Amino acid sequence: MKVLTRTVWVLSFVSLFTDIGSEMLYPVMPIYLKSIGFSVLLIGILEGVAEATAGLSKGYFGKMSDNTGKRIPFVRAGYGLSAIAKPMLAVFVYPWWIFISRTLDRLGKGLRTGARDAMLSDETDAANKGRVFGFHRSMDTLGAFIGPIAALVYLYYRPGDYKNLFLLAFGPGVLAIICTYLVKDKNVKPKASVIKTHFSDFFKYWKSSPAAYKKLVAGLLLFTLFNSSDVFLLLRIKSAGISDTGTIGVYIFYNAVFALLSYPLGILADRIGLKTVMITGLVVFAIVYFGMGVNNNLFVFFGLFLLYGIYAAATDGVSKAWISNITDRKDTATAIGTYTGFQSICTMIASSLAGWIWFQFGPAATFIVTASATVVISIYFLSLPKPASD
Repeated sequence: MKVLTRTVWVLSFVSLFTDIGSEMLYPVMPIYLKSIGFSVLLIGILEGVAEATAGLSKGYFGKMSDNTGKRIPFVRAGYGLSAIAKPMLAVFVYPWWIFISRTLDRLGKGLRTGARDAMLSDETDAANKGRVFGFHRSMDTLGAFIGPIAALVYLYYRPGDYKNLFLLAFGPGVLAIICTYLVKDKNVKPKASVIKTHFSDFFKYWKSSPAAYKKLVAGLLLFTLFNSSDVFLLLRIKSAGISDTGTIGVYIFYNAVFALLSYPLGILADRIGLKTVMITGLVVFAIVYFGMGVNNNLFVFFGLFLLYGIYAAATDGVSKAWISNITDRKDTATAIGTYTGFQSICTMIASSLAGWIWFQFGPAATFIVTASATVVISIYFLSLPKPASD
């Protein structure tokens, strides 16, 4: 059986181009927001609200995709909305406008995530899910490697010119939209059999979902409650006196590690078990956050971001592969959409909480609290049954 099919390749390139645009902006976003008057607390709230919007929409549109049997319309509209939102950030600097633009970008993510991941899942069998999701994650993160480099080069020649950078980020988004026309839906349901989707349907799915799904997702969501936006990692190294260039450089390094290791760790997860790789990733995460809480040395930060890339590669695609292996194929978009939906709501809480802890007690407390909680959560994952494919 061919594992990396044409659909997997095309969707991976779509994510690559989208992430080039997104990650041109992501490492400079906190710097830009602070330059126009946003406090750390307000940045945390902004990221939280944006992620909550993505979360609530992921579950709903995932369920709608399963009900209609259609995937591509959701994928195409989602990537299109995210592309349009980027240049909007360059138009005005008013807080409400920034909130609206950032939220539209995340709404686009909510539209596409469940449908896209269901398409990826349908392209392979249970024994190769880690490889497929790992490959897609590698390509996605390759964009997160190229994007910051492009931003670094641009800002080297045009320091502080953030507005035009937001406009330039629209280009890769257009390429992503064009690529979505290279794939088609399979097995679309006849119009007469389409079930109407209600906003509460993905909440209902939680009630009827398999016990193994509930136990896994409960652990993943508990972890997310303590795992705030990566923006705080960038703010942490900025607070240690690292320059803007150094901050972007560290972020590029992290994404290079993430991109290089996602595919091989996906293959490893298929061989030794999704659960084993997931727990290893969580332990590495705890080490990173303890280090972030006590370190101020640039070279140590590079080491911590190396480990952070390993954590991300070991958990991101693996978690989706695990979910798709313990749920019914017809509910894949709903299952992943429900998980990522609740995950985004938890991220909103985590980012807001992290911003408050940072504001009240400083950056060290923010990271040490998260690291301590992750150790406990790793122990919980040891109690979970292995997925059938392991």
